[in-house]
Amino acid sequence: MRSIYSLLLASLLLLSSCSSAEPLLVTKQAFSIDNFKTDNGQIIHPVKVGWEAYGKLNADKSNVILITHFFSGTSHAAGKYHADDAAPGYWDAIIGPGKAIDTNKFYVISVDTLVNANVYDPNVITTGPATINPATGKPWGLSFPVVTVGDFVEVQRHLLDSLGIKKLHAVIGASMGSFQAIEWAVRYPERVERLLPVIGTAYIDAWAAVRLERWAYPIKHDPAWNKGDYYEQGQPRAGLATAVAYITQDALYPSSFNARFPAPATDRAPHNDILAPFSAWQQLMEQAATRASVQDANHILYLIRASQLFRAGMGDNWQAALAKVTAKTLFLPATGDQLLLAEMSKQSVAVMNQDNATYAEIPGQFGHLDGVLNISAVADKIAAFLR
Repeated sequence: MRSIYSLLLASLLLLSSCSSAEPLLVTKQAFSIDNFKTDNGQIIHPVKVGWEAYGKLNADKSNVILITHFFSGTSHAAGKYHADDAAPGYWDAIIGPGKAIDTNKFYVISVDTLVNANVYDPNVITTGPATINPATGKPWGLSFPVVTVGDFVEVQRHLLDSLGIKKLHAVIGASMGSFQAIEWAVRYPERVERLLPVIGTAYIDAWAAVRLERWAYPIKHDPAWNKGDYYEQGQPRAGLATAVAYITQDALYPSSFNARFPAPATDRAPHNDILAPFSAWQQLMEQAATRASVQDANHILYLIRASQLFRAGMGDNWQAALAKVTAKTLFLPATGDQLLLAEMSKQSVAVMNQDNATYAEIPGQFGHLDGVLNISAVADKIAAFLR
């Protein structure tokens, strides 16, 4: 059984793409850096990531839009690898010919992050704890350096530099992708003309960091995790599935979650047995286990830590860093988001140059996931912003 997130995404993307007779076909490409220095001064060699591109690069390389993906996502933002794929990339509703991010006009690039969660997906290329450390011939495990959102940005910068791209028409990303987009505009204001953080924020506070730690807890407390050294005996599958279950629940608005899982009143066993699980929990765990089959527990932990550590500029004062952004900016939080609250976007906008920064909300019933599943509701706003 596929995860509730995957089922929702596939069904909505199929609906959104049904008007197009010919799908946008894309190819995964690979990019390598021989020696990559992290924000904390450690060296990873080599670093390898996957990337995709949609549209054509113009002569002066001024039509580039960078898409930065969310926590459990990949660089597959639009199109299909094969015409008969079940569903296109996650933002196919807004990326493509004649769409809000019009590939007749723009050259759109998306890159797999370091420590991508989906390391066992054959369409993902990433370096992280599960990949082989050439110095030892074994998986890196927890010897892999702690990486940050800033490191994700620097890998992307290396890729763009290799393509001779010095200016970005826009950087657009959802959730953890919004962190990367914001960091781009802070680190390289001269290179970013437009900034569009979707379901995002310029900072993670203590409340959000502790909430994210709840995702890490079941992995760290699964005996099979073995302090990150499990690659010979196999994944800590119970802990990983539980983490993915928490991630799925937190990303959905309560009413949307309740519409898809059985109510406690319908379960007889828990009324009589303290050990009996609720059907909703069992179904959520079954779906999470399927989704986790292409993911790695350590990669999830590294992504959690990168997210927990994020604040614009990666220094002591995210407000001062964000105030330096010169890009025209549009924050697009989801009205019902229970994970990265709309208030966090409002507070981020409040410290920016008000002549450049604007704010609107994505409506819908899916909570945090409205930033992916209901992005078409704000397609006109995105198209106008890019003009």
